[in-house]
This record gives sequence, C-alpha cells and structure tokens, in this order.
Amino acid sequence: MESDTQRIAVGLRRRDFAVLETLVEQYQYRLVRYLASLLGRRDGVDDLVQETWLRVLERGESYDGYSRFEPWLFRVARNIALDAMRKGPMFSLDSHEGDGVRSLPASGEPSPYTLAARTQDAERLAHSLQTLEPACREALVLRFQEDLSLQEISGIVGAPVSTVASRIYRGLAALRLQLEGYPA
Repeated sequence: MESDTQRIAVGLRRRDFAVLETLVEQYQYRLVRYLASLLGRRDGVDDLVQETWLRVLERGESYDGYSRFEPWLFRVARNIALDAMRKGPMFSLDSHEGDGVRSLPASGEPSPYTLAARTQDAERLAHSLQTLEPACREALVLRFQEDLSLQEISGIVGAPVSTVASRIYRGLAALRLQLEGYPA
C-alpha cells in the first residue's frame, strides 16, 4: 500500500496538477507564515510563495517520498528566500554560533513562545520574534510554529543538529527576557 508521501512523490514526478493543487491547499498558509517569519515582513512573500510552488512542480522528482513532505517544501522555500535576499540588501541567516551547546529548557516547562501563543498575545510575540537574530527566529518558527524536529530543521537550514539546538536555546532565552519585560 502506498503512503501519502509516496503518492506525493509519484504525483510530483508526473507533474500531476491535481496533486500540486492539493498540496497548495494543504500547505499554502504554513508556507506564507514561514516565509513572512523568515523575511521579517509580509511584503514580497506572495511572490516567493508562487516561486516556491513553481519550483516544487519543476523539481518535484527530487522529493524521495520516504521522508515527510514539509521539511522538503520548507527547504525549497528557504533556498528561494535566500536567493531573493542575496539580490537585495537584507539580513543574513548565518550568524555567529556559540562554542558550546546548551540544553533546551526543561520539557515540562512551556517555552515563552508557547506561553505567548496560549494567552493569544500573538502581536507581542510577533514583535518580539522580529527583534531576534534571523537564524534564531527561523529555528524557533520551524520548531514551535511548524512543529518540525531538530533533525528536520537541520536538513532545512543546512546546519548540524547541535547548532539548531543552540539557536533555539538562544532564541528562547531572548524571547523570555523580552516577554517578561514587555509592557502589557
């Protein structure tokens, strides 16, 4: 029996527009949200989303159908966004990494990201996220908003798992400081 990921892979290899339409319906919102978070702004995102779907159709044969589709899609979108950023004066996702890897917050303790989302304080969270260094913001968005594993994020951003964990830790620490000191 064929799995969903294998059906997607076969459909993309055949350039099946029905498969692409289903994928667009299923992932459009998440893709827009990810790219807006990655760029730190909403303008220009629609063009990048459209370019991403075109690239998915053009290069769909490179999706193997054995791993989850989301990390592959986000990697395609990230590469397109990076290309766009290189053409214009934007930030770099490369940042200085710490020497050691710190542990993530205790699993029983909700992250500042989760706390803000639960209290429906999305505006404060969005503002605080935009002040983070881009690499940390991207790692937090992929981990907590898109619910990807550290290994999947590592594959998307092209960095070791320990670097991804470090970015998440630094981002959470910075968010905690900002959200605790943010005026209500």
